[in-house]
Amino acid sequence: MSFELPKLNYSFDALEPNIDAKTMEIHYGKHHNGYTNNLNNAIEGTSHENSDIIEILKNLDLNNMALRNNAGGYFNHNLFWEIMGANCGGNPSGEIAQAINSNFDSFENFQENFKKAAATRFGSGWAWLCVHKEGKLEICSTPNQDNPLMKNGCGGNPILCLDVWEHAYYLNYQNRRPDYIEAFFNLINWEEVNNKYLDFR
Repeated sequence: MSFELPKLNYSFDALEPNIDAKTMEIHYGKHHNGYTNNLNNAIEGTSHENSDIIEILKNLDLNNMALRNNAGGYFNHNLFWEIMGANCGGNPSGEIAQAINSNFDSFENFQENFKKAAATRFGSGWAWLCVHKEGKLEICSTPNQDNPLMKNGCGGNPILCLDVWEHAYYLNYQNRRPDYIEAFFNLINWEEVNNKYLDFR
């Protein structure tokens, strides 16, 4: 199996002013494209060559850094692009809204916990909202390009994520990661997050 860079559902400038077009162009066209190409190189001629990305992530040897970094980078960015959109943000609706209220008492509490996970991740990494069995939600964070599906992860199925690598925000926000995290909530496509929740609950 050869992995391909997925097509975006929006233009590079569609997420402005929250994420600028130049950052999107570099992040997607350079960084994500690089992970995609390096992932294909890492699996060529190995037992993972015909595996899907979920199988690779769940079964990879964490000492295989080329595969770990690039499989993670490929999957993580795929999800990141999918759960954002223009004219999105606001409060969730549907069953994901009920689940958030049930697990975190309120949407405001969820926001604060998610923001904290993203803001306190030292260096590069990701913040996640994951679904466990019976619909239980958990917020966690991972370093570098690791994610919850790996053997060192929280074990849940990720349905929402935020990239806090500097390349995701530095052109516009410089060292103001909290401002970037705040802006992210203007972009969340809650309909897509709800669909992913329904798939995994």
